[in-house]
Formats: sequence, structure tokens, C-alpha cells
Amino acid sequence: MKTRTKNTITWILRLLAAVIMLQTLFFKFTAAPESVYIFTTVGMEPWGRITVGILEAIAAILLLVPRTTSIGALLGLGLMSGALFFHFTTLGIAVQGDGGQLFLYAFLVWISCLVLLAFERRGIGLIRKQNRV
Repeated sequence: MKTRTKNTITWILRLLAAVIMLQTLFFKFTAAPESVYIFTTVGMEPWGRITVGILEAIAAILLLVPRTTSIGALLGLGLMSGALFFHFTTLGIAVQGDGGQLFLYAFLVWISCLVLLAFERRGIGLIRKQNRV
């Protein structure tokens, strides 16, 4: 794949995952009824809602910094794996009549992070080796 195309795809995936995770923070941190319902249903209210919100904020920021994209993608993949797990086992695809919107968001972030990890597989460690010319 050409470098320019790969960079464009990478930035689209970074932005998609980061924006989705960042926009849900408002609902988590303001204890919106749907967030409280979700985390109560899975037995993690309020500590889980707040912890997941903090971790999603960290993942989103890491995704947007090219040097830490792989770490953010790994964290995002883990968080969204948890979200998808609870959708499949406890919550269902549609939560409180949302038509599956939250499930779709979690799935889009999961796919984005998975592809970013594939693109950035050499940068998964906390320290990257620098190429010297």
C-alpha cells in the first residue's frame, strides 16, 4: 500500500475511533440515564462508568498522537471488546430502544483499533526503535 494512502486511512481510523470515544464521555461523566442504566445492568455503576470514561479519554488521546497510536489502539480494542462482550451477553444489541447505535459505535471503534494495530504492529511496544539514516 502506498504511504500516502496508508497515512490517509490511518488518520481516518484514528479520528473515527477518537471522536466516538470522546463524544460518549459527556454521557458517562454526567451520569446520563442511559449510561447509568448500562453500567447498573452489568453491575459496574458508578465506578465502572467513571473508570471506563477515563480510560476511553486516555485511549482517544493516545490514538491522536502518531507516536502512541498503537498503545491507544490496543487500549481501545480492549475497552471495546468489553463493551461488545456485554452487548452480546447482558445488554443486547439495542439498548433502551437505541436501535443498536451504541453497539455499532463500539463495533466501529473495535474495527478501527484492530486495523490500526495491524498497520502499527511494529510500534506496539512502549519504546519504538528509531530508524537512523
